[in-house]
Amino acid sequence: MASTDAPARSAWSGKWAFILAAAASAVGLGNMWRFPYLAAKYGGGTFLLTYLVLVFTLGVSLLLLETALGRLTGQSAIGAFRQFGKKYAIIGVLASIVPFIIVPYYSIIGGWVTKYTAAYVFEGPAALADGGNFFTGFITSNVESFLWMFVFMAIVFVVVARGVKGGIEKANLFMMPALIVVAVGIAAYTLTMPGALEGAAYYLVPDFSKFSPELVISALGQMFYSLSLAMGIMITYGSYLDEKSSLTQSVVRIGGFDIGVSFLAGLMIVPAAFVAMGSGDAVAAKSGPSLMFVILPEVFAQMGGASQFVGFLFFLLVLFAALTSGISLMETCVSIVQDGAKWSRKKALIAVMAFIVVAGSLVNLGYNGLSFIEPLGAGTTMLDFFDFISNSVLMPIVALLTCIFVGWVVKPKLIVREVTLSGPFKLEKAWTIMIKYVAPVLVTVILVAFVAAQFGLFKM
Repeated sequence: MASTDAPARSAWSGKWAFILAAAASAVGLGNMWRFPYLAAKYGGGTFLLTYLVLVFTLGVSLLLLETALGRLTGQSAIGAFRQFGKKYAIIGVLASIVPFIIVPYYSIIGGWVTKYTAAYVFEGPAALADGGNFFTGFITSNVESFLWMFVFMAIVFVVVARGVKGGIEKANLFMMPALIVVAVGIAAYTLTMPGALEGAAYYLVPDFSKFSPELVISALGQMFYSLSLAMGIMITYGSYLDEKSSLTQSVVRIGGFDIGVSFLAGLMIVPAAFVAMGSGDAVAAKSGPSLMFVILPEVFAQMGGASQFVGFLFFLLVLFAALTSGISLMETCVSIVQDGAKWSRKKALIAVMAFIVVAGSLVNLGYNGLSFIEPLGAGTTMLDFFDFISNSVLMPIVALLTCIFVGWVVKPKLIVREVTLSGPFKLEKAWTIMIKYVAPVLVTVILVAFVAAQFGLFKM
């Protein structure tokens, strides 16, 4: 088990501190812009229903596995796997690489959101609703884009520097309830717009004629991305958890938080964008950054006197979501360095901060000074490349290796014993089948489909 001379580990103050932190990790930019456009693209209610089923089967099964593994070993990803033999540490290494890739480019997007939140206060909605010139000018700037990236990083650094109880728990205790309240308020206001109810019906009512393999694969990918699976976060957070906290109840609640916020994000964005563009297909066609940073400001600008307030609240909401995920990603990096190097938390934090600042700056240069580098083809950036490597390649590989490791090497009974320390495990047999047989197949499908889609061999 864990070395006795290792630095003292952090711990959650209680079960709900863990649940809020894990839910905060799950709730991020993926919920705010990726989920709504996928729902619009794949028949609204049909996608919602498929996603719901996947989260509460495959999603919570993998969450349970990772959280229990972390609590069992008391280590972050590398140490957790190494305890079963040095040859298995490679799984932890691959998992640990993921957050180190994601945090720098996630901070860039977080900087975009921070800028827009401030811009609604100081520049007004009209300045942002100009067809995309504001957005393009900002992200390609040699000074301002870096400045706002550093502002976002600084907020994350301060929270993580305050530790698990003094920083992460307190931040989540404020941001998660605030996020939900603001999301409900904006969704309710959006539905009062003329024509918004038609968009809501498109979003909520299943259209089974649009059910397809592409829908299932996209829902699987979204579930993976959103629940913070296969990137070491849940192993790290599980390692801070005491044996009294029920793992089964906790992971179900985390899945519920994720679905709830995703649902509210769709209810905010799809009807509003539907009003502006007239169809779900049009919303889906404007997916990615353009939906959030170009189309939605134009929608908000049509709200008259409420446009500035609604626009500010929306981007504040997205900022909270970006921060909660950014904090959990950075905390995982700090824990990995602290456990691996046997450093103090302060020393590990400084090293991680330095890495994020340098790596984030290099990736951000892909929009200005290094824009000639197009790693995935014409029009792509270094951010696109690192997003593809982390989310479409490494995460499915890590999940596949983890399922094989638990399902066939150390055996599911090991995790089952850990789960039953804090309560009964009524679905033990179903979970075992999921980890040994179902999850490896589905994860392999995700990996093959994402790579094939990137090279034009499969359409998503």
